[in-house]
Amino acid sequence: MEDAMTIAIPMAAERNRNITNTIRLMSKKLFGFIKQRVASNEDAEDILQDVFFQFAGNPEPIEQTTAWLYKVARNKITDSYRKQKLPLADDVLQTSESEADSFDWKEVMFTNDSTPETEYLRNLFWEELKAALDELPAEQRDVFIQNEIDGIAFKDMAAVSGESVATLISRKRYAVLHLRSRLSVLKDELLNY
Repeated sequence: MEDAMTIAIPMAAERNRNITNTIRLMSKKLFGFIKQRVASNEDAEDILQDVFFQFAGNPEPIEQTTAWLYKVARNKITDSYRKQKLPLADDVLQTSESEADSFDWKEVMFTNDSTPETEYLRNLFWEELKAALDELPAEQRDVFIQNEIDGIAFKDMAAVSGESVATLISRKRYAVLHLRSRLSVLKDELLNY
């Protein structure tokens, strides 16, 4: 029994040295890899910390440490995209944050009123949305339509298209930013008419 304890202590010390050396050697490279794929340094630091925490807590032997670390980093980056609040169609419809510009597309689009004015505004909105969608690259337009209008999840789109979830999320984000900009022009025209 005493022999088992004396063997375990040197093995634990050796494992700690290996973990420390790996972290020291891989930190800068892995941080650069993560930083290129996330929005801020803080996000990159958080992900790097999560990767090394998982590495240090992994009880199984790892044969290709570098490959394992990069794979875990990619997974953590994807997880962070999923956790972030994505700009959705609601954000496109509500283009203003100030109360002075209290025009809200949702009030026009999803009301039960069927006055000539609301019908005109609905038609105008859909025409403008369609024109704005047509301006987008096909990949961005398709992702936006599939996710927001057809309700298809990113993971399902990724399985069909072979693209990564992160790529699809990025495409949708660019689509939403463009649509928000285009619809804000229409909103400004209506408010300042």
